[in-house]
Amino acid sequence: MSEQNKVNSSSEVQVRREKLANMQAQGRDPFMVNTSDRDTFAKDITDNFDALDGKTVTVAGRIKSKRGKGKVMFMDLWDVSGKIQIFAKFDDLGEEVYTDLKKWDVGDIAEVQGFVFRTQMGEPSIHATGIKMLAKSLLPLPEKFHGLKDPDLRYRQRYVDMIMNPEVMETFKKRTRIVSEIRRYLDDAGYFEVETPVLSTIAGGANARPFITHHNTLDLDMYLRIATELYLKRLIVGGMEKVYEIGRLFRNEGMDVKHNPEFTTIELYEAYTDLRGMMDRTEQIVNRCCMAANGTDEIIYQEEKISLKLPFARMTMMDAVKKYSGVDFSTFMGDTEKAKEVAKELNLEVKPTDTWGNILNTAFEEFVEENLVQPTFITEYPIEVSPLTKRLESNPLLVDRFELFVTRRELANAYTELNDPNDQRSRFEHQMMLREAGDDEANEIDEDFLTALNYGMAPTGGMGMGIDRLVMLLTDSASIRDVIIFPTMKPIEEGKRANRAPKAEVVEEKEEVIDFSKVEIEPLFEEFVDFETFSKSDFRAVKVLACEAVPKSKKLLKFTLNDGTDKERVILSGIHAYYEPEELVGKTLVAITNLPPRAMMGTESNGMLLSAVHSEEGEEKLNLLMVSNKIPAGAKLY
Repeated sequence: MSEQNKVNSSSEVQVRREKLANMQAQGRDPFMVNTSDRDTFAKDITDNFDALDGKTVTVAGRIKSKRGKGKVMFMDLWDVSGKIQIFAKFDDLGEEVYTDLKKWDVGDIAEVQGFVFRTQMGEPSIHATGIKMLAKSLLPLPEKFHGLKDPDLRYRQRYVDMIMNPEVMETFKKRTRIVSEIRRYLDDAGYFEVETPVLSTIAGGANARPFITHHNTLDLDMYLRIATELYLKRLIVGGMEKVYEIGRLFRNEGMDVKHNPEFTTIELYEAYTDLRGMMDRTEQIVNRCCMAANGTDEIIYQEEKISLKLPFARMTMMDAVKKYSGVDFSTFMGDTEKAKEVAKELNLEVKPTDTWGNILNTAFEEFVEENLVQPTFITEYPIEVSPLTKRLESNPLLVDRFELFVTRRELANAYTELNDPNDQRSRFEHQMMLREAGDDEANEIDEDFLTALNYGMAPTGGMGMGIDRLVMLLTDSASIRDVIIFPTMKPIEEGKRANRAPKAEVVEEKEEVIDFSKVEIEPLFEEFVDFETFSKSDFRAVKVLACEAVPKSKKLLKFTLNDGTDKERVILSGIHAYYEPEELVGKTLVAITNLPPRAMMGTESNGMLLSAVHSEEGEEKLNLLMVSNKIPAGAKLY
């Protein structure tokens, strides 16, 4: 906001406060009104005009526009159902009420009584015969909320976003209908909805980095749950047979258009069925939710037509990799050395601990995922990436698992659940080996869960689905932040402690010790470049105003930069494997600003950000060059 706008805003706030003070002095304090006699919603009138024409109704909502002059006024009043036009006339309301009404502001909340009619322009309206203020708006609404410079403000002030943008309200109405439809379908199918602990002493059920907190009374470090799986399967052991939970999970990982640290999932488990049963359940849930939200099972997502008609396509992971990479992993089943040779030919990044199954999964992620636009079940996963899943009887290297992909991203994950306690223990032990080797996302051994399995768990199918991603799909929302009402946001001012949670007492992390003896660098160029050519490159300090992942790309980040000019600069950089967008906002970077524009993924990139690249034991490392925030935007580097 410019300095002038700040002054205007401050001045308007003062005027609004003075209006409130005058009303209170006259004994008409709107904040002392506790209820409304509303009997009709805006949508009731527009949908049933003929039935309500000429009848007296009472509505309530926020005034979002006022227009007119003299003794006639029109207002747009919005409630949760939509908009209705109010026609107010001096002769009907009287001098005192009408004069007071003229002093009201856009944003005030009002109750209006009057009769339904249609204006000469044909718009259903209410001819006001009585009106009163229910709450005074002391802050002015923005004139063009989406045009604000701060791209995060809509998420930080969701309440204003919902006031100004009806489509945002509609998204969250659809979310409610989607969640209700999931519950309706599962309840009708005989499932029990349950609630399991959010706090646990073991972070199990998924490969993810947990949040750690401390229980003061018990003097015990605990984790916020990363999955509900292990508790729900204990209930299958206990005999509930069909259970589900809709709830929040917490993972201390990156943030981008598909990930938020806290998110909502549905996990369900059913005894005496398997993966095929879970496919049927999953298809039904997605299809029914789409119909509940949109009235059709054919939708548009980010300009692509998506059909959610039943049944969805099915393909094994090996068949999918063969189709899109040309490599048939079934010809060297279980041969890790051969898989590593293939990985090298395919330019896949491989860790020393990776086996045949890990490399198959990596090939899938690199070559297949970007092609899975229409809903597709991918089945028969390698056992290395599925520690809680039952092996295929026909091939012990693979497990009975599917993931449902739509629009190039995973939507649901399901298993024929592992119920052999001995097999489960050996897989937990393998996960612990990975954990001790430095993988802090690997599972810990849950002895109580193993005890439960030893009592016997019936053959069971289980499925988990990200509700946020489902809502994204069914509301054509590009970012997970568009479907979470209050997404996690970095504090605006780092220095202020107000409204920020105190830091948990955790073990202080030691500064990483880098063994530079393992660093490999490219040879220096032997060919000289003349000074005149070099001097034409314009190196500038730039400030990161915003950073986001580019939709449909796993590598690109889109930077909105202040380069010291009046115009914002956009640069795309393929560094998402090394950085999450949230952590780069506010940083000062170095860019070459006079490179010709280049189109990337439909966006024009104007320049290049500088990074330092080296290798360690064959693995590429990258560090984005960041300089002191004391350096102003646009400062030239020599």
